[in-house]
Amino acid sequence: MKWLLSLLVLIHFSDLAQSTSSSFDVDVDVSRVGKNLKVQASYRLPISLCAAYQFLTDYDGARNIPGIIESKVISRARSKVQVERLVQERILFIPINIRSVVEYSELPNRGLDFEQISGDNNFYKGTWRLTDEGKKILFQYQSLVEPNSVMPNIVIEYFIENSIQSRFEKMAENAYQFAQKSILSCK
Repeated sequence: MKWLLSLLVLIHFSDLAQSTSSSFDVDVDVSRVGKNLKVQASYRLPISLCAAYQFLTDYDGARNIPGIIESKVISRARSKVQVERLVQERILFIPINIRSVVEYSELPNRGLDFEQISGDNNFYKGTWRLTDEGKKILFQYQSLVEPNSVMPNIVIEYFIENSIQSRFEKMAENAYQFAQKSILSCK
């Protein structure tokens, strides 16, 4: 169950309307690599590279994602940012609280590298990359997660595969809306 933090941290922002999601070319794949889950996702948005990067680095803004109770920057030094999160998920109507501290290495206008430095998952590490494709920005996400859970891996994998698509769709919608508000700051 603690694996959900990884998903919410990796997602950073969740749940889009079906009509809009297709226009963002959301693609998600979850596979097993040993005892880890590998998550790859991408989407394209008609926004500026500046707005895309601002969205990825709006760590406190993650509180707007359903399930994220707290998200706060606890340390910032040069290009390293540590973010503490509290996530609450309901599995079979049971609330599960998951804590984590993730360190982000910021790569201006290119993306983020991140790794859990403490928390409820055994392992969580990945990247966000931004690619300017002219009229759209390609967001690419990749992570490895080793959940710390008493639930069988097959149950965890099933849940992830059946919920993560809508979470990335919501994230794409949130990024698009964020960009509309940040147009002036990116000029």
